[in-house]
Parts: sequence; C-alpha cells; structure tokens
Amino acid sequence: MNFEIQILGSGSAIPTKDRSLTAQIITAYKEPYLIDCGEGTQLQMRRFDVKFSKIKHIFISHLHGDHFFGLFGLISTYNLLGRKSTLNIYAHKELEDMLLCENSPLKIDELVFDIKFHHLSDEEKIIYENNNLIVKSFPLNHRIKTCGFLFQQKVRQPNIIKEKITEFNLSIQQILDLKAGKDIEIDNKLFPNNELTNSPPAPKSYAYCSDTAYFENIIPIIQNTDLLFHEATFSEKDAMNAEKTGHSTASDAANIAQKANVKQLLIGHFSTRYPNLNYLLKEAQNIFPNTILTEDGLVIEIS
Repeated sequence: MNFEIQILGSGSAIPTKDRSLTAQIITAYKEPYLIDCGEGTQLQMRRFDVKFSKIKHIFISHLHGDHFFGLFGLISTYNLLGRKSTLNIYAHKELEDMLLCENSPLKIDELVFDIKFHHLSDEEKIIYENNNLIVKSFPLNHRIKTCGFLFQQKVRQPNIIKEKITEFNLSIQQILDLKAGKDIEIDNKLFPNNELTNSPPAPKSYAYCSDTAYFENIIPIIQNTDLLFHEATFSEKDAMNAEKTGHSTASDAANIAQKANVKQLLIGHFSTRYPNLNYLLKEAQNIFPNTILTEDGLVIEIS
C-alpha cells in the first residue's frame, strides 16, 4: 500500500448519528496526513483504528467550524499524552492567530511539544515535499478564504532489469545513468534506456476540493488526477442554496470531474436535508459515471 484515503467524516455543518464532520486521512508510503479536523475527529480516529500519534502534518482547508473545531481537542490530547514530535499545521494565518490569542482555550506556552504553522496563500503553491510526495494548495471559491489540496507521488526512477546487470557487467556509474533515464554505451554500442530498465509505476494523485462553489479555475490544477474528492453539499434542485452558500451540487462536482478528465470522483460534505443520498449519487453519475459516495470509514486505495 503506497497511497490510501480513509474518510473519517463525510457530513457538512451538523454531525448526525451516521455522518461525522469533515476529516480525511491520507496515507502515503506509510505516513499519515490529516486533512481537515471537524468536531469528533478524535472519536472517528479511535473508531476506525487510526494511529493518530503518528500524524505529523495537518491540512486545514478553511476556518468554518465543521472543518477545524476538532483541532482544539486533538492538540489537547496530544499534550496530555506527552507528545514529543513537532506538529505541522498548514492553514490560513487566522488559525494561528486564533490558537495563540489570549482567550484561546489552548495555552500554547504550556504545550509539551512544538507546533509549526505553515500559512496558506491565495495562489497555487507547493506547501510540503519529501522524497516520495508533493502537496500543493490552491484557492477554491467559497464564502471565506478556502484552499484545496493536491497530493502527488513523485515520479520514480526506472528499475534496472537485474539480469542485465550481470549480462553486461554494468558499472555503478552506468547503473546511476540508467536510473537517471539516460542511454548508455557498452562496448562501443549505444543501448537505449528502455532495453535495460522497466518503467516505474505511473505516479498517483489525489485532489481534495471542499468547500467550493462551481469553479473551473481548478480544472488545470487537478487535471488527470486518479481520484478527486469534490464537495456535493446539495442536489441540483437546491442549486439556489448552493449558490447562496458558496457550495456545489452533485452535478457541479461531476461536471468538474468530467472537464478535468479525472479517473474517479468521490463526492461528500452532504447536507443533512438528504436522508437518502442515492439521489445525489445518480445525479452525479448521469454526468460522470465513475462516481462514488463518501461514507464514514470508507477506505480507497489508489493502486
């Protein structure tokens, strides 16, 4: 498993007995990342056996309560458990101001671990990178400043065909050149790279878009992603409510997925007014057939 998405909360605004508020765990190369942290996220982590002590990076899309109120309790729990490692929080600057203010329920100077804040901006940019993964933030179109996140695996080096190493007695430098994608010369004969290597797996990607009105500006950014999460708070019959509140309908989400040529669409952030979500699913599938619904606890592996 290299790339996995787990839904901790799939509802919007108000939690229900079946749907907690927005939170997702992205696991890439065994490292977990938390996107949004609505009320009750800690309980969902325990319910679905998420090892939340291993989380080092939390991404908060925007400062509406159903996306970050759970952060206060989570930080308090980390403190009670004696966390040692630094917690990185990627969010708009106002969140740092809120956590550090005099009236904050958290006393930052009493924490036994460090919090490092990384401020989001109103432009597309890389906000995190390691040897295997790049995370970008990009602006969405909501009532307040809101960012989406794009998780992309890095392109891996070609794999040397083991038998070729012995057959041609390849040197360390020749192996390094092949891994760098170069052709090499053996006994005055040029060998194309693809004759001595196997192509690595195509890099996988996941785009997270919540909350937002229909916004075609994101299409070039999320183009061709393997899995797109796009909010679908309302059905098309409630499109006026979507417009007023800066949200999307299931049809909006499907149209974005279709125009961005993504492989699969995951819709969520559902209003509590819809007890039966099959209506929203069919609405999206009429435009983009490869659509599925979020459910609390749902796990999707991008393999």
